[in-house]
Amino acid sequence: TLHYSSHIYILISEILKEKTLKSSRRSLPCLAQNQIHPQSLSHFLSMPSVKDHYGEESEAVKTHYGEESEAVKTHYGEESEAVKTHYGEESEAVKTHYGEESEASAYKAGRTDESFLIQKPAIRAKLEARGTNLGQPSGLMFRDGKKRIDYILVYKKSSPLVEKRVTFKRNLRAEGLMLEKVPSLTNTDIMFVKIHAPWDTLCKYAEQMNIRMPFRKKMYFTDWKSKVMGRCRQIKSWLPRNPMKLDKEALPDLEETDCYTAPFSRARMHHFTINNKQTFFSNSTRSRIVHHVLQRTKYEDGKSKMGTELRYLYTLHSGKSRHPIETHGAQNHRHLLYERWARWGMWYKYQPLDLIRRYFGEKIGLYFAWLGWYTGMLIPAALVGLFVFLYGLLTMDTSQVSKEICEANTTIMCPMCEQNCKPWKLSDSCVYAKVTHLFDNGGTVFFAIFMAIWATVFLEFWKRRRAELTYDWDLIDWEEEEENLRPQFEAKYSRVERVNHISGKPEPFQPFTDKLSRLMVSVSGIFFMISLVLTAVFAVVVFRLIAMEKFASIDWEFVKKNWQFATSGTGVCINFMIIMSLNVVYEKVAYLLTNLEHPRTESEWENSFALKMFLFQFVNLNSSTFYIAFFLGRFAGRPGKYNKLFNRWRLEECHPSGCLIDLCLQMGVIMVLKQIWNNFMELGYPLLQNWWSRRKMRTEIQLPQWDKDWNLQPMNAHGLVDEYLEMVLQFGFITIFVAAFPLAPLLALLNNIIEIRLDAYKFVTQWRRPMPARATDIGIWHGILEGIGVLAVITNAFVIAITSDYIPRFVYAFRYGPCPFYRVICLRGYMNSSLSVFDMGERWNVSEEQSRYCRYRDYRASPWSSVPYDFTLQFWHVLAARLAFIIVFEHLVFGIKSFIAYLIPDMPKSLCDRMRREKYLMQEMMYEAELEHLQKERKNGRRYDYEWP
Repeated sequence: TLHYSSHIYILISEILKEKTLKSSRRSLPCLAQNQIHPQSLSHFLSMPSVKDHYGEESEAVKTHYGEESEAVKTHYGEESEAVKTHYGEESEAVKTHYGEESEASAYKAGRTDESFLIQKPAIRAKLEARGTNLGQPSGLMFRDGKKRIDYILVYKKSSPLVEKRVTFKRNLRAEGLMLEKVPSLTNTDIMFVKIHAPWDTLCKYAEQMNIRMPFRKKMYFTDWKSKVMGRCRQIKSWLPRNPMKLDKEALPDLEETDCYTAPFSRARMHHFTINNKQTFFSNSTRSRIVHHVLQRTKYEDGKSKMGTELRYLYTLHSGKSRHPIETHGAQNHRHLLYERWARWGMWYKYQPLDLIRRYFGEKIGLYFAWLGWYTGMLIPAALVGLFVFLYGLLTMDTSQVSKEICEANTTIMCPMCEQNCKPWKLSDSCVYAKVTHLFDNGGTVFFAIFMAIWATVFLEFWKRRRAELTYDWDLIDWEEEEENLRPQFEAKYSRVERVNHISGKPEPFQPFTDKLSRLMVSVSGIFFMISLVLTAVFAVVVFRLIAMEKFASIDWEFVKKNWQFATSGTGVCINFMIIMSLNVVYEKVAYLLTNLEHPRTESEWENSFALKMFLFQFVNLNSSTFYIAFFLGRFAGRPGKYNKLFNRWRLEECHPSGCLIDLCLQMGVIMVLKQIWNNFMELGYPLLQNWWSRRKMRTEIQLPQWDKDWNLQPMNAHGLVDEYLEMVLQFGFITIFVAAFPLAPLLALLNNIIEIRLDAYKFVTQWRRPMPARATDIGIWHGILEGIGVLAVITNAFVIAITSDYIPRFVYAFRYGPCPFYRVICLRGYMNSSLSVFDMGERWNVSEEQSRYCRYRDYRASPWSSVPYDFTLQFWHVLAARLAFIIVFEHLVFGIKSFIAYLIPDMPKSLCDRMRREKYLMQEMMYEAELEHLQKERKNGRRYDYEWP
């Protein structure tokens, strides 16, 4: 058997040496995990240090038991102290308080892996030459200055839950965690518990959680494609540097140092390159492990769930530095993120996604990756929309429709109201007609088709980008572990249990009838809130009718002449205030309905809450827009027979040049105001809150990091729901009604450039550091985006066919125009053709000096015809053309979208080949490493009762 194994080992070695090998980029670097420079990486990988391994093991065991005894010793003292403090004995707390003040200066053992890796050797040499102390204490340690803080637990001394807290801390120590208590310097009622996970505990739970860790440098066979790409990179290096890329000198720890990864196993620990146990597990990995333990630790006998005290848990930020990074170097990852990501001066730079992921976790990293991808894809959409707008601006004075309206000095339009209004000249609305042409021109149809295709391309290429990120971040083989039940679900249904088919353990079960009844109540609540939205829209419609009548009959000549702008502008502002007021109500209702459903897990709760928030806010934001797009001016009637609301207010009419300008004004005002409000609430409000908290403290003491982070604002309870919701609603705004407002993508692009830096600044400086979580995609939001893309095709078809005047102009040019081909000159006479005649002699008692006839927008017969005011043949031609356009447009665009989605695979072929090749080489290298280990063991004289299979 040994001969056979040795033969296989030699054969594998020869195969691996047969071809030229090259490294490939992978964002889980061995360098960051083990503090090895790239030039010495191959040396460490090719020479595994067995001696160091066992030496470190014995030292770790020795330290572990020493720490364990110290932890047990401290445990009973801390428990008795907690009980004493609870009954009001504060002297020990005060004594501990002054003892803790010197804790920050106790750590003299050197910097962590962050500072070691961030600073280049050249920078470190310069700092040492200047006498800069590179071993400053980080303030993120226990009192001994050796054990790092992985998590902070906060509780109030006045809380009556002393027994549960004592039991919880005892069970945490039993799980292998180390605790250390310290009082707050800003609030005498607050107590912090530092939590540290020793090496053995980390290894134990890393194996249970199947955390993948690096074990060997990645190698790939070089083929002709790689050689060609290498030559292309050499040529590219001669070209001017892309100013949007981050300087690698600023991010030296993100160099291309790739490793194969495999699920961690204590039995095969010799496979992994462990050169420094303190940095083998990254900070985010340590936090995830500790959070995993906290979720599964009992705080009461017979129960296994998180208590209410666990709401006050957070991981620590790295300390902030006031020194510039150019002169003093980056102190830690937080400092680096602030200088190279969160500052406004970096608005044009790419985001350091690998560093974001390493500091905040994959879930937040994916959000910023999606936001950056969405913002980048907005650039072509914004440019095309700007070109369409500029086309309308350049052709505004040459537009035949605008010319006819501006020159219609003798065309008398019917009065806008029936009491104090008078007939008006069509030429009075010249400015309104020209502004309408900016958005309703020949480029509108092209831009609508372009945006429908753009939405598909954006989503398809995001799938490819997501696949690359999940590969780079080592999430391809990661499967989300079975989630714990929510404490509320467990408490509600603890009496009824059923065996879980995955874990095989009994767990609380929600009966189908109970689930159905709660779901029906929740759906009823959703419909009730939607009806409330429609009621608010109806109120805005009534306001517009009253405002139209008042503005049309006012004595102020400027307002009277521009009554359309005045009516639309005031209506939009009132509508915006109603929208923002109802959003506050909707959030509380969505939270209440989601809790009423009692979702089983946190992910189910988050998806249900996100869907409700999207439905509420989407209907709230777009209901008035749908009214203006598809109902405004459709049921107004005609002079002499107007339709009235409550037999009092005449329904609103469209301008002779069309209703599209009203829709454009509605979208522009709401989009701009909403973006300004959201940006203030995201950054301005937390800034004010944090400023007020610092003002209330008024302390001259240098606060430790846990006190500083406690006074920051916590990340909202909904996680990233609010962040995604804002962007998804914006995506709907720039796609659903983009035919009416081609500048929407440009406004969205400008907002998102600011949004990225606002969110970055908020996450780095204003919020507590969230628990690093893993995720492979953006969750339910991808399905919502695809649904919006489908809805956008339908709505844009209706906007072009019904809201704009594109189809009536098209029909007139080909059927009723003066020339047989569609040209600009063929629209001559269009305005006169689209206006009907009304005899107002009897109704308005017109004198002989005034014209007896007025014009109004419709296709109806003249009063002297055989059938007065009946629809003309042109009306039916236009109606048929509109319906035909909707059918053709939808089928054409849906066909193009489906074809593009078919052409673009979800995963690049090169990535598929790399994954397959990696899987093969990883198996071979694992087998080779095992053979190596067996041979060395046999040379040392160790005998086994079994052989390698």
